[in-house]
Amino acid sequence: QNHRPGEKAFVDFCDGFFITDPKSGEKKATQLFVGALGASCYTFALAVASQDLANWTYCNRRLFEFLGGVTPMLVPDNLKSAIKTTCRYEPTVNPAFREMSEHYGTCVIPARVYKPRDKAKAENAVLQAQRWILAVLRHRTFNSLAELNAAIAVCLERLNAKIMRGYGKSRRELFETIDRPALKPLPATPYEWAEWKQVRLGIDYHVRYDDHFYSVHRPTAPHFEIQESCYAT
Repeated sequence: QNHRPGEKAFVDFCDGFFITDPKSGEKKATQLFVGALGASCYTFALAVASQDLANWTYCNRRLFEFLGGVTPMLVPDNLKSAIKTTCRYEPTVNPAFREMSEHYGTCVIPARVYKPRDKAKAENAVLQAQRWILAVLRHRTFNSLAELNAAIAVCLERLNAKIMRGYGKSRRELFETIDRPALKPLPATPYEWAEWKQVRLGIDYHVRYDDHFYSVHRPTAPHFEIQESCYAT
């Protein structure tokens, strides 16, 4: 496949490490978010607690911040946090993820179901992350996500500095040469996490969300969506 400079970022999740509680010894699994650019294969990775919608949008935001710019297209797999309803021609993007993409001025084009070529770059990035991150850190114990991501950043630097066979250059060299100049600029402010939920209007013109009541103007329809926002951390 031919990829235009700075055009697409391929994103996906894979199984990550365990975080060990230093007091109880309890282990909690994490997920490893992996993103790669189409032209240079420049790779980003970040460990998060789960694949839920809040973490998914946060990871994509961090990807753009890592790149220092925005690609016109995002190519995810058909995971629930990204795609609400799968379809070969008109998939439904999750409202919060769609809002994030609109904030950054990018378009979400999910890989087609049973079409592995659509996400070949993501699959290869996951493979490289397993070799250069998971395998390298597999014998270490981490007590927090911050500690884990600091170690991942070191491995990521080595991965992107490695000379690729067949190219004669590293991912970083190709990124600086062909992808970075083609990226769109970041918006003035980062994306603000928003959660969407459909609610029913009561007879007193109040809606209930998360055990709180909100007064609203009289709508023309009995159902509508409300949005509650907070900064992702």
